[in-house]
Amino acid sequence: MAPITVVEQFDQFTGTATYIASDDLKHAVNVAVALGRPLLLRGEPGTGKTLLAENLAKALELPLIRWHVKSTTKAKDGLYIYDTVKRLYDSRFGGDVNDIAKYIKLGPLGQALDLPTKSVLLIDEIDKADIEFPNDLLHEMDAMRFTIDETGREVVAKERPVIIITSNNEKELPDAFLRRCVFHYIQFPDRELMTEIVKVHHPDITDRVLENALEMFFSLRATPKLRKKPSTSELIDWILALKKAGVDLSKVGHGIPFLGTLLKTEADVELVQKRAKA
Repeated sequence: MAPITVVEQFDQFTGTATYIASDDLKHAVNVAVALGRPLLLRGEPGTGKTLLAENLAKALELPLIRWHVKSTTKAKDGLYIYDTVKRLYDSRFGGDVNDIAKYIKLGPLGQALDLPTKSVLLIDEIDKADIEFPNDLLHEMDAMRFTIDETGREVVAKERPVIIITSNNEKELPDAFLRRCVFHYIQFPDRELMTEIVKVHHPDITDRVLENALEMFFSLRATPKLRKKPSTSELIDWILALKKAGVDLSKVGHGIPFLGTLLKTEADVELVQKRAKA
C-alpha cells in the first residue's frame, strides 16, 4: 500500500456556532491538518482544549474518537487490547477459543487507523501518563500502521486522522515527541473574546449585565494568591446560575453571588471573602 501523503487542499476550520476560536488557534489547527501532524494544545484548565476536538469534528463532519489518558494508561492500550481473561473463561466453559481475533478489541488509536474515512482522534491529558508514554506512540503515529501480534493482522490507515493532543503541563514531554507535533498554547481569552464567547452561550444577556459579570470575573481572576482561577466554563455556568436564581447583576452591590460556582477550593473562597470585608 502506498504511503499516506498530505494533501494541500483541506477544509479550513473557522470555529463553530458554539465554539469561538482566536485567529491564532484557527491558524494552528489548519496548519496541523495541512501538515498531517498532531496538534499539541496547552493552556490552563477551562480554556477549551478538549472542546476544540469536539467542535473540529463537528465542523469537518468527521467522527470523533476519544482517548482519555490516565496515570495507568499504556501506549499499547491505544492500539488494541487482547482479552486473555475472557478467552480463559470461554475455554473453561466449553466455548470456541480458536478464533483469537474475537478477543482482540481495538483501542482509540487503533480505531482511528482502522476507519475507512478520516476521523478526529482526541488524546486527552497526555501528561497524566508515564513519561515514556508519548515516545511509545511515535512509531505508530509516524507510520500510521501497526500489527496485532496475536493474529498477525496489520492495521493500516486509509486516511490520516486529525490528532488533537491536550496537556495541562503537569510534566515535560520528550523532545522527540514534541518535534513531531504542531504546538499551540491557548491564551486565556481577553475581555473582547470573552464577550463573544458569553454571548454565544447566553444570547439574551443585556450589555449592562454582561459588563458587570465580566468586571467581577476578571477582578476575581486578578486576586493575588488565588490557588485556582475561575475558567471560561465556570463563568458560563455562573451566569446561568444567576439567571436561574433571578439575580440581576446590574443591581448587585458588594460581594459576588454564588461564589462557589466560580471558585472550587475552600481556601480560595475564604481568601476572596476576607478581601471583600477588608
